[in-house]
Amino acid sequence: MRAIGIYKHTSVDQADSFTEEQVDKPTASGEDVLVKVKAVSVNPVDTKQRKQKEDDGNFRILGFDAAGIIEEVGENVEGFQPGDEVYYAGSVTRQGSNSEFQLVDYKVIAKKPENLSFAEAAALPLTALTAWEAMFEKMHIPLDAEANKDKTILLVNAAGGVGSIASQFAQLYGLNVVGTASREETITWAKQHGTERVINHHEPFHPQLEKLGIDNVDYVFCMHQLDKAWDDIIEVVKPEGIICAITGPVEDIKLTDLTSKSLTLVWEYMFTRTLHQTPSRYKQGEILSKVAELVEDERIRTTKAEELEGLTVKNVQKAHKQLEDGSMIGKLVISV
Repeated sequence: MRAIGIYKHTSVDQADSFTEEQVDKPTASGEDVLVKVKAVSVNPVDTKQRKQKEDDGNFRILGFDAAGIIEEVGENVEGFQPGDEVYYAGSVTRQGSNSEFQLVDYKVIAKKPENLSFAEAAALPLTALTAWEAMFEKMHIPLDAEANKDKTILLVNAAGGVGSIASQFAQLYGLNVVGTASREETITWAKQHGTERVINHHEPFHPQLEKLGIDNVDYVFCMHQLDKAWDDIIEVVKPEGIICAITGPVEDIKLTDLTSKSLTLVWEYMFTRTLHQTPSRYKQGEILSKVAELVEDERIRTTKAEELEGLTVKNVQKAHKQLEDGSMIGKLVISV
């Protein structure tokens, strides 16, 4: 089968940063399904994994968001059969989705929303899982709009891939949603995806919130450069409030800043369950099934912002460059 990958880390600006190879088509066994990939989405984790690749002679296939059609199922797979259209985020410990076929643990996949194309569906898994786990498992936000009606969440980087779906979840479950964005296009995108009010993350948070009639917030979900936003976050979060982060750096953060307000700081890493094969990894399949239901009921929508046609070296390289430039809005998808 055809696959796009790397042998070692090189700058994305180099012409040979990615390579197309013919590799053996895998066979499904045990708890795996073999998926014929129809679309993939590119995430910051792709660029991070690329930069960590050692020059060990092994061919690494990246890609951690996909939608496709099940071709084969292992003997221990339950609830899926060949022909099912599915979507998933996979695992960083296995070969990725930038290929014609991919093996995936059936416990972390779900049937894709019927009202979305493969490209639209591929935009959702990694970011939806990240946002759901962060908000409803790590921060313990109730799945109850009435219980949340007087609660406010601040989303740092509301127009990014995770922010674009987190804002929809927050609005759906009754939270007052404030997000950060700084450019006209990111402000517009954030407001289109559930962020009710916007502040600029390049300016102090508290004065901007005060102008909106908000003194402090119950929850902060930081999805970009935690160290730069740290002082502002500590200032605006309520006593006994909860902060969740998904990205560093953390070297200059003082945990003692949490003490006087008895704040809780939690971390969300979507790949924990597959990386460590936790008994709870089946929950990722359940979450994606719930997300598909919400999409089909038109209560949330895809966050696909851009689509490239064709899984080629050129398109994968272009996608990585756009992510490294730091100007992405929503999700970038490559259709196969």
